[in-house]
Amino acid sequence: MSGMTNRDRFIAALRRQEPDIVPHFDGVDPKVMNAILPGASHEDFVEYMDIDAIGSMDKTDSWSYQTVDAAKGIKRDHWGALVQFGAEVGGHPLAPAIQSEKDLESYVPPDPDEPWRYDKLNRLLKRFKGQRAVFAHATDVFNIASDWLLGAQNYYQYMITKPDLVDRVNEIALNYNLGYLKNCLELGVDFVFITGDFAMTKGPFVSPEHTRRFMTPALKVQVDLAHSMGVPVLKHTDGNIWKILDALVETGIDGLHPIDPIAGMDLAEVKSKYGDRLCLAGNVNCGATLSWGSVEDVRQEVKACIKKAGYGGGYICMSSNSVHSGVKPENYVAMVKAIREFGRYPLQLD
Repeated sequence: MSGMTNRDRFIAALRRQEPDIVPHFDGVDPKVMNAILPGASHEDFVEYMDIDAIGSMDKTDSWSYQTVDAAKGIKRDHWGALVQFGAEVGGHPLAPAIQSEKDLESYVPPDPDEPWRYDKLNRLLKRFKGQRAVFAHATDVFNIASDWLLGAQNYYQYMITKPDLVDRVNEIALNYNLGYLKNCLELGVDFVFITGDFAMTKGPFVSPEHTRRFMTPALKVQVDLAHSMGVPVLKHTDGNIWKILDALVETGIDGLHPIDPIAGMDLAEVKSKYGDRLCLAGNVNCGATLSWGSVEDVRQEVKACIKKAGYGGGYICMSSNSVHSGVKPENYVAMVKAIREFGRYPLQLD
């Protein structure tokens, strides 16, 4: 295939087809962006690096926050949870919004129909529609419910002791996400990116049975919504997900990121077992390679990743999580250049 736009290239890969070049996008920390292109906006940086996709991230672009303690970086988000912000862009929940069942009775969720939530997405669509793949991002329902609404300890305990309560809280997060994603889809996004971990380095957070009971049903509903409007879905989860990979595939997701190398996930093995059902996105190591390695280390790892997962299409080369603030700027530049060098179809890497 030749003469493809960045958008066409990305969507072809997400639909498990073979594009002209292996596509790329990543979450890039502002510090890294500024080191590469000082003073540039997110949009200008994407254009400068010729990145294939760009999107609006819900936590930073469409969730609201009220300052509680400026000195400590503590804010209350639109769910009602207390969140602390540090050096990285994202915050970490300190205290959940719902402390008891009584709180749940009077809880008022945020309104996904507030127009301001779509300001950045509208700006991106106006500038890039048809040229780059513009995505809508949503935090996974499980992560909202466990980290922001109930608190992780309560959520896991209630899976056993109060499953109906977990269902009610999941429904609050799901209803918001469905409203938000429906609005994004109607605006014309090219794909949906749902992020939220289901596992840690040693394995899934909960058993496959509990994953299917409490975590994947909401994901499937969101995937079904996107598919009803002809839009594919890319799902992110870190960790060792071997035991729950089938459960994730059953939701109908089109792609999976990042096939976590630190957790023992092998890109070639996942490609062999699931490449006929999933586009794979990943997994250049954002720690050892991108943060501490040399430019040549980056080049060789990009080449290895493309060799493992690129044949036949259905592969997007990305970091193993994100291009965080500790990544060497020159290594990210080397990564993008290497993808363009080694990722041209037909691949010739033997």
